[in-house]
Amino acid sequence: MDALSEVLDICRSERAVTARFALTAPWSLHSAGVSGALIRMSRGAPYWIEVQGAAPLRVEAGDLVMLPLGAPHTIASAPGLAAEPFSRLIARHAEGPAGENPLVFSHGGGGALTDMFTARVWFSAYCRHSVFRILPPLIHLREQDLAIAGCLATTMQSLVIETLSRRPGWRLSAGRMGELILVNLLREHLARETAMGAGWLRGLGDPAIARAIMCMHREPQQDWSLASLAREAGMSRSRFSEQFRERVGAAPIGYLTAHRMALAAEQLEAGRLHLSQIADEAGYGSDKVFARAFRRWSGLTPSAYLRRARQQRKTLEEQTP
Repeated sequence: MDALSEVLDICRSERAVTARFALTAPWSLHSAGVSGALIRMSRGAPYWIEVQGAAPLRVEAGDLVMLPLGAPHTIASAPGLAAEPFSRLIARHAEGPAGENPLVFSHGGGGALTDMFTARVWFSAYCRHSVFRILPPLIHLREQDLAIAGCLATTMQSLVIETLSRRPGWRLSAGRMGELILVNLLREHLARETAMGAGWLRGLGDPAIARAIMCMHREPQQDWSLASLAREAGMSRSRFSEQFRERVGAAPIGYLTAHRMALAAEQLEAGRLHLSQIADEAGYGSDKVFARAFRRWSGLTPSAYLRRARQQRKTLEEQTP
């Protein structure tokens, strides 16, 4: 059973856009944060990245970095340089609305070159709520530590170059690249046992717990109970509940509810189903019961959640990579 593949199968990209920056030292750029996940890879001179006030991190040529939720960050040829907002360069070089077309520009003082390749990938609401929320704001995959990092870096470089020509299918190509890198980053994150706390990723490492998680993911509308999930895991209810909490960091039914709500949030944002259909697919026979559960989970009614999601996306779409 490849549990990770099953969980991530629903985590599809909605769209993507690429960029290539020729940055010559000294240079420093700040992003106020964006919607979507950012994936960066560079060739040439190394650079530094600083996320949300954390210590600057040196990134070597061929390394991959991913900001799952597009967190505010600064990239620079050296720490401590005064940063210029990305927005100024975007306004100068973007073609059409921000985030709609590939972006290419040169910037810096004329010194050592960092050739930066970037993909900005928009993932579904389910992926943001159930996958990205358990990840750190920055994931760094070093080429020297992992053979596959070099392969992914080469693939990313080729695809970014190819998409800049905007040939038919370039958006799909960039989106699939983002999915590929996401799966491999999560696989490596899962393998790093010492760095991994509780969460569904850790739960997948336990075959019995993974069976129960798979049941919830395959049939979220099923009337699961602690007893029925424990049977699927081959454990007593008390042992299953204890092991699940220890591994996943949540009670089994609490995890099931959060999974259902993440799926519902995706359907709400997609706008293709009526509330009654979304409630039914989430395992609720009543719109009102579903709405109460959704409010407990998100703090908002379904309609208020959708209004906020649309406003947040509109605001962040105007931000820069």
